[in-house]
Amino acid sequence: MRASDAERDRIADILHDALAEGRLTADEHAERVEGVLRAKTVGELEVFIRDLPAAHAPRPAHAPAPHRPTAGAIPIEPDDNVVAVFSSAVRKGRWRAGRRIHAYAIFGSVEIDLSEALYDHQQVVVKSFAIFGSVDIRVPENVSLRGMGGGVLGSFEVATLDSGDPEAPIVYVDGWAVLGSVEARARRGKIVADILDRVQRKVDRSLRKHLGH
Repeated sequence: MRASDAERDRIADILHDALAEGRLTADEHAERVEGVLRAKTVGELEVFIRDLPAAHAPRPAHAPAPHRPTAGAIPIEPDDNVVAVFSSAVRKGRWRAGRRIHAYAIFGSVEIDLSEALYDHQQVVVKSFAIFGSVDIRVPENVSLRGMGGGVLGSFEVATLDSGDPEAPIVYVDGWAVLGSVEARARRGKIVADILDRVQRKVDRSLRKHLGH
């Protein structure tokens, strides 16, 4: 089975703990982390921790993401507006997702593609209004996805996702489809691109701490 970023992150955390406990030297830790970042399958990842106690401990159950954002976590005003009136609007590629995004499709179409976005916050709300129009939302397959809106003579469909990583982003799709459609689902094969960067930052911090810098 191909390894996910969440699984690489878990192995990196185990290696970090082993370094702090003195079970690995700094050189061993650096060598194994480099292998973790290159590994493609779950089997390849497990090789790097098979001689450590944590590899044989039961893994705690991960609670699913909440169905609504944490109170106070999302601002009232949007960080970004995507508007299509008798037209089309697209937001995709390598862009920085804010905590609240508003999408308005009035006799038009809006596409919001978060599959390659950078996430500065764990919780993101996409407030969508489709009036005789359509809002199409795509997310990476390793985030959690929740729907909170509805339809009035329209279609509001959110394909729920549950990430195995407790630190993964959670995308909440809210709003209304009035004689229109709002759809949100995962884009297969796409993953949160900055999780590996986060793993590397953890590794760099642990190495600096171990070396006393």
